[in-house]
Amino acid sequence: MAAGTSSRRERLRQATLDEIHAAARKLLVEQGSTAVTINAVARQVGMSGPALYHYYAGHDELVGAVTADFFRELAAAMEHARDAHTDAPVGERILATCRAMRAWAIAHPAEFGWIFASPITPPNREPDSARHQAGQRFEQVLLDLTVELWTTRPFPVPDPAGLPTSLREQLTAYSATIDGRLPPEAAHVFLSCWTKLYGLLCMEVLHQLDFAYSDLAPVFEECLRDLAVTLGL
Repeated sequence: MAAGTSSRRERLRQATLDEIHAAARKLLVEQGSTAVTINAVARQVGMSGPALYHYYAGHDELVGAVTADFFRELAAAMEHARDAHTDAPVGERILATCRAMRAWAIAHPAEFGWIFASPITPPNREPDSARHQAGQRFEQVLLDLTVELWTTRPFPVPDPAGLPTSLREQLTAYSATIDGRLPPEAAHVFLSCWTKLYGLLCMEVLHQLDFAYSDLAPVFEECLRDLAVTLGL
């Protein structure tokens, strides 16, 4: 087969995949996650359900591919904010990156909710490579900044001996998965900050705090101030 023919087919295939992803996103935003079915997506792009299986083996694979898109888009927004402050102290870059994460989530609540509802690697399943790699890229943005902060100006950490045994073991295992870039006690601080920040954002996007707040921007900024104190920024 001529190289030009192969390249053209790949471009056509990619264009179809892009159309499929756009259709899935449209259904998600307009009708919710339950509307994103193989048949519904196929109808949106003008093909039959069985024809869509030429591109994805099933619903889970389609969901994984679309989720990877969202992770990459969110990570790119955070990286853009980080890189826009290249000459700034690492603390300023961390805060700018966190604000960019919230801005993307507020602008794309359905997509962020989709990410939140789907673990990167569901239990008892092999990781989906595209979804897993895109999720890791997203996680890596704040991890890299925290590692940079730790190596240049270490922040206060708890005494590992004072942590519950189970927690200490889990933190040691996590530290190993990131090649020891943060020791367990520093990883504990990083994960604690991340949990509070991400948890607040998820509650905002999912409207879990509407009973008390109509504007969570100042609450998010207060959370960032607490994070800054914890990290010694």
